[in-house]
Amino acid sequence: MASVFWNVHGIIFINYLQKRRTVTGEYYAALLDKLNDEIKKKRPHMAKKKMLYHHDNAPSHTSLKAMAKLDQLLFELVAHPPYSPDLAPSDYYLFPNLKRLQGKRFTLNEEVIAETEAYFEGLDVSYYRKGFEMLENRYTKCIALEGNYVEE
Repeated sequence: MASVFWNVHGIIFINYLQKRRTVTGEYYAALLDKLNDEIKKKRPHMAKKKMLYHHDNAPSHTSLKAMAKLDQLLFELVAHPPYSPDLAPSDYYLFPNLKRLQGKRFTLNEEVIAETEAYFEGLDVSYYRKGFEMLENRYTKCIALEGNYVEE
């Protein structure tokens, strides 16, 4: 499993979960620390700015440890209504195109990682920007529908 952190400029950081590991609140909080470090390295112009942060309502994301870490890092959490995969840009926009890997055989995890990273590196910045523009439109629809499922 991969945790992908991205913004309108592209991929910031990808973490690949080791086999037989589970994403817990503690694990996710550690990822947030790594994300913060990567932002300082790759997006130094953003390091001093207020960070809006969006994730879904997975238990590891909403755990006390993860919420405390977001607060410590001064990331402002964008609300995510329950049961709303239609509002998670990675789910509706970023990951579906990775289905092109279906049917390919890989013998090593490193091969999958290399193929995945090559895919993301090949995308233009405008691609990432469009994913967030779609989020704005989806949120507007969600508000108009009083929190009901948006679809597209």
